[in-house]
Amino acid sequence: MTVAGELAEFLTSVGPADLPPQAVEHAAMLIASTLASAALGAGIESSAIIRDLARERGGVAEASLWFDAGPKLPAAEAAQVNAAMSDAAASDDSDLRNIVHAGTILVATALAVAERSAANGEEVLAAIVVGYEAAGRIGEAITPGFRARGFHGCLVAIFAGAVAAGRLLRLDPPQLAQAIALSATSIGGLMAAANTSTAREYHAGLAAMLGVRAAQAAQRGYRAEESILETKRGFLEVYGGTEGPSAGANVTRDLGQSWDIITDMAVKLVPGGHPYHALAEAAVNAAREGNIAPQDIESITVSRPGFTALTGPLHPTDLIGMAHSPAYFLAAGAADHDFSWVHATAAKIADPVIHRLIDKVRVGPPPTGDAERYRQGATVTIRTTDGRVITSTVFAPRGAGAGGLGWHDIDVKYRALMPHARLGEQQIDASLAAIHDFRRITHVSELTGLLRT
Repeated sequence: MTVAGELAEFLTSVGPADLPPQAVEHAAMLIASTLASAALGAGIESSAIIRDLARERGGVAEASLWFDAGPKLPAAEAAQVNAAMSDAAASDDSDLRNIVHAGTILVATALAVAERSAANGEEVLAAIVVGYEAAGRIGEAITPGFRARGFHGCLVAIFAGAVAAGRLLRLDPPQLAQAIALSATSIGGLMAAANTSTAREYHAGLAAMLGVRAAQAAQRGYRAEESILETKRGFLEVYGGTEGPSAGANVTRDLGQSWDIITDMAVKLVPGGHPYHALAEAAVNAAREGNIAPQDIESITVSRPGFTALTGPLHPTDLIGMAHSPAYFLAAGAADHDFSWVHATAAKIADPVIHRLIDKVRVGPPPTGDAERYRQGATVTIRTTDGRVITSTVFAPRGAGAGGLGWHDIDVKYRALMPHARLGEQQIDASLAAIHDFRRITHVSELTGLLRT
């Protein structure tokens, strides 16, 4: 059996009752997190362009655009627009193994297709869990190779959307295998563009749209090369640089023994690139512990496995630069004894106190112990002008599912970001309550209807 076929057999056989409660809970949290990120991204020019183009094209009324009072659009178009909104704000989620933002694609796709297919909340949550599993397994098989070759994580995220859409369209195993195969040969994206421009959210929109279209084409009987994942010069070999059959065996090994949405998913509780959240967190901890004023800092040194030099813009001037600047995260955390949503604002990005500290950021040697515990984690040492040395280690950023993600943090994020979409307090309260109780809703419109502005 092909890798796509084996995945499809398993992912179509798992029912909502077969899933661990924690996996289902994390799926609901992803809905809240993604909507919150989309609310922040709704006013960003790049996402507005995607929305306006979709409105011009129009089409069959199937699914809602979030935070919009206009008519529904085809599910694939709605998924594209909503995914672009979430990704634009750089405030969504990541798989900690490779920083793939699967949750954005999953939620945008699942809610859009569920509106079209009249799925209930329990079905949507199950689709999100199994979609995350598909992307997680395929993504792990090409990590770190795909990033080293310069490819963006959208080429992994498409599988999340295609499988979630396939579940909600009730594809049988052969059809879902074809949706997976079509996804493998449909997507691309370059990290060099995603790290420096709004190409990142363009990638996200394409991954969502193409995933839905792959599932729809497979439902109609469209056939691709089903062995495209593991075949010679196929997906796993080309993107991961690995031998296809052996990498394919890793994709399907121990299916159902654990769930990636539990073990590897992390929700962003602050803005910007997930690899740098722990840097800010550790800098905050050290600055607070030593009660260190910015003017008393001599140096800020970061240490983490594999980290040898500062990347991204040293002195960012906008959201894109801030999101990819480890120096900014370190300096901001040390300067303000905090790092929060305000650090993605223009005023804070331009803060001269932070920029003076950026010039004091250094990269130290990698840690010699507990290297396997660092999951996008970091050790930060602040040295003061009077000779004090304060060190803090954060092994994984707050919001990591494996670290005990709770609803309190999700609710705080939701209430902080949803007002950016011009939702009233009653809408925010009602929509958050619907997400908390999502498994009991009978039609996804019970949530999407609350998001109209």
